[in-house]
Amino acid sequence: MSPDSTQDESGWRVRILDLSGGAEDGIVEDIGGFVDLSHANAFARAYVRDSIERCRVPGASPREVLQAWLSFGEDAEILDVGDEGWRSANELDDFTANPATPMERDWRALDPRRLVEDDEDDE
Repeated sequence: MSPDSTQDESGWRVRILDLSGGAEDGIVEDIGGFVDLSHANAFARAYVRDSIERCRVPGASPREVLQAWLSFGEDAEILDVGDEGWRSANELDDFTANPATPMERDWRALDPRRLVEDDEDDE
């Protein structure tokens, strides 16, 4: 599926995974309604970036941050897109070594559920 192709009416879906093992099958929720694949990829990336930062404590080494995230964090994956979907494994070394800026971790600005709520408020 190319980034310009269209998905069914529900759009692309991002699955949030609980790495702590607290959720059934590790699945917290599936989020749909993304405009395109790049929107879903950007959301997943920012969501994981924020999760890693919530696991970061002052003075922690990148390895300690990664261990904390693998124990307590949340991962995100784009469903049914194969190799075109963003994967956290490709960026974990960079994410754990370099703290994120507020903009890099602002998944809420990309959340399609929020976009729908904002549209309803405008009516």
